[in-house]
Amino acid sequence: MSRRLQGQDWLTAPATHAVMAALSAAGGPDCARFVGGCVRNALIGAPIDDIDIATTLTPDAVVAALKAAGLRSVPTGIEHGTVTAISEHQPFEITALRRDVSTDGRRATVAFTTDWAEDAGRRDFRLNALYADAEGVILDPTGLGFDDAVAGRIVFVGEPEGRIREDYLRILRFYRFYAWYGRGEPDAAAVAACAALAEGVEQLSAERVSKELLKLLGAPDPRPAVRLMDQASVLERVLRQPVELALFEAMTELSGDAVLRLSALLPDDPAGVAEVARALRLSNAQRRRLVEAVAGQATTTLTDSQARAVIYSDGRQAFEDRVMRAWAAGGDPEAAQRLLALSKDWTLPTMPVGGRDLVRLGLKPGPETGRVLKAFEAGWIADDFPDHGHDERLRALLPPA
Repeated sequence: MSRRLQGQDWLTAPATHAVMAALSAAGGPDCARFVGGCVRNALIGAPIDDIDIATTLTPDAVVAALKAAGLRSVPTGIEHGTVTAISEHQPFEITALRRDVSTDGRRATVAFTTDWAEDAGRRDFRLNALYADAEGVILDPTGLGFDDAVAGRIVFVGEPEGRIREDYLRILRFYRFYAWYGRGEPDAAAVAACAALAEGVEQLSAERVSKELLKLLGAPDPRPAVRLMDQASVLERVLRQPVELALFEAMTELSGDAVLRLSALLPDDPAGVAEVARALRLSNAQRRRLVEAVAGQATTTLTDSQARAVIYSDGRQAFEDRVMRAWAAGGDPEAAQRLLALSKDWTLPTMPVGGRDLVRLGLKPGPETGRVLKAFEAGWIADDFPDHGHDERLRALLPPA
């Protein structure tokens, strides 16, 4: 296989060329290379989301080089050596080559270097320590990153336990990269190291943990990686409770939604789900969704009218998540698909009456208004949202004159 990137539009795009030309003008043709995910994914034919660049230039020199070329720069992480260049409205993250000075399991103090091997030596996995120049020619300082990427091997740079002790997030990154890019049996040394140091994930910030977990769960098939996490007791440390995988295994077959897959790893208990969601510092929207997925009625045995009542009362997302959980738990597939189709197709009705209608019928504004409207809505829902006879229903609910 060629050790040169082929057929990559991003590599030859004018925006990319402008950034690389600006850096080369300041530091020479070998001062900047593409690095990490864009190189790895180009090799294996996976989508490329971000273009990262490593350089022998210092951050200040990068800023000056971009300015000289008429490009805007943003100091997104300048204390760690990172500057973001904006070229034709596209961001390019440019980071100075680094070596670790000290680490504590959560963060590292770094120093800048001009040695590509030193920079590669501080990266997590060999397939992420790949570089490519402006022409696409690959530099593989570890000597094995190229082969790992092609073969789907997730292997730490250097000794696994030592790399993990530098940053315990690498435990979760191992499982995440195995879920997305791994093929065949996982690297035995990496598996053993993650299990031996599993307690380290408890030192990490909740935000870092939840971000990695959701990325992992969004993989096409995260089940092998999640099984490894479970076997190593990493999963129960992340979720702060023992985990049963049966519902998750089934849900993965049904949906690629990372939040829904996470729901399938959590207990069928709103209070317990809320506690895990708080501990993981998930967004308010994610917390609500997870809690509502287990908080009310939705099974594959519902009639159409019952389903519409749940959708109206609890929302379309909650209803669909509950149906998916019921399906994954062994509910009837045809019934589940019918209910999901109903949810997609049904237009949510608007309450057809209000306070003005009660005034029109002779009820003076006051506390009685709310009672009557609430009673009307309950009956309207129970009768499957009829679109007629509203005045008659309201009159039957009015207090005696």
